[in-house]
Amino acid sequence: MRIVIQRVSQAGVDVVNELGEVDPTFEPQQIGPGYMILVGVADADGDAEIAWLAHKVLNLRVFEDERGRMNRSIQDIGGEILSISQFTLFADVHKGNRPSFIAAGGPEHADLVWIRFNEALRSGGLVVREGRFGAHMRVGLVNDGPVTIAIDTDVDMPRRA
Repeated sequence: MRIVIQRVSQAGVDVVNELGEVDPTFEPQQIGPGYMILVGVADADGDAEIAWLAHKVLNLRVFEDERGRMNRSIQDIGGEILSISQFTLFADVHKGNRPSFIAAGGPEHADLVWIRFNEALRSGGLVVREGRFGAHMRVGLVNDGPVTIAIDTDVDMPRRA
């Protein structure tokens, strides 16, 4: 799994239809202070990646304490999360100018893993709002800091021998 976390003061998402109009079947989602997270899933991702990444997100200390140091987690501040599925995090741009997305997980698997990841975040007691998997979305945010962190389970997650 690959995620990009942005610490935000606010964020929101809506879905647009083929005509570029707001889709009335999707209720726009808004959050206050917390994280806007872009989530990419590969076919090899499963329970271990979900559990490790959710723990990392819930405990990452990037919110300021009373001394102005990044020493508080999203749980400490009672923040919210806006989670957006984002297969383009697996873009390969090594050859040519058109990205290849062959490393991104298949839609059924990626959707399931994304849903389970969001549930794991909710189990930490946080409000987690979502975009719509596979939809054309418009995402807006106010990056706070700015603080933006990329995490890739293939690189960052410890592996058992």
